[in-house]
Amino acid sequence: MGVPIVYLCMFLREKKNSSGSVSIQIISKSSGKYKVVKTIGSSSNEQETLRLTYLGKQEIERISCQPKLFVSENDTIVDQVFSTLNNANIRTVGPEIIFGKIYDNKGYNKYLKLTGDVSIEIDYEKFNNDQSWDGLKGYISNTNLKDKQVIENYKNLWFIEKAFRMSKTDLRIRPIYHRLKQRIEAHICISFTAYCIYKELERVLYKEKSALSLKKSAELTHNMYQITYTLPESKHTKSKLLKMDDQQAELFQIIQKNF
Repeated sequence: MGVPIVYLCMFLREKKNSSGSVSIQIISKSSGKYKVVKTIGSSSNEQETLRLTYLGKQEIERISCQPKLFVSENDTIVDQVFSTLNNANIRTVGPEIIFGKIYDNKGYNKYLKLTGDVSIEIDYEKFNNDQSWDGLKGYISNTNLKDKQVIENYKNLWFIEKAFRMSKTDLRIRPIYHRLKQRIEAHICISFTAYCIYKELERVLYKEKSALSLKKSAELTHNMYQITYTLPESKHTKSKLLKMDDQQAELFQIIQKNF
């Protein structure tokens, strides 16, 4: 069994022969000593010499990419550090991302009043006004449908409202900062494509009986990272997915299985 040879430094040498031809050789340097690794060929023709030089450079790249006999200690340390990282180690700084909106006027918040800097009180006038409409729901329609048909069709309205809500919030279709027709159409087309992907993900999550919601799935991807790094000694480039928590791993497996 042969013993692997490690070449620390290699370069090309043009050696002039007594016959007038030029030999292209790969030379290695180790501990101050030079050694011929390989002779690519020889020629007295200039174009052929250039071709041999190109082949020699390719051969050096091929040999350099071969794994070393002994793994560098520095490379091992770098690999170990990155293998211990997980997505929880990554922090995105910014109050909007970390805290979200602390106060808005949706839900029960519409019954609250902000007075001064931090004081909040209930707006009983709005509360009592809304209470008077409890249990009542009216429908206004310009169609010739019967009352029962109007009510039945109204039950499907939430599908449309959900699509619009997703386009405005999750997909951020608005505002549109365009004035040219083609750009406006492209913007809406991209948003509609994103909506289709959202709906397909929703279908897949339901099919896999996952407890993850669309919103939660989107949040999970915000801190799922893959890093690419180069080892200091061997100069090999590696890509590694950071460790995931249980929910991220579940989502990753579902996507790998269905897409």
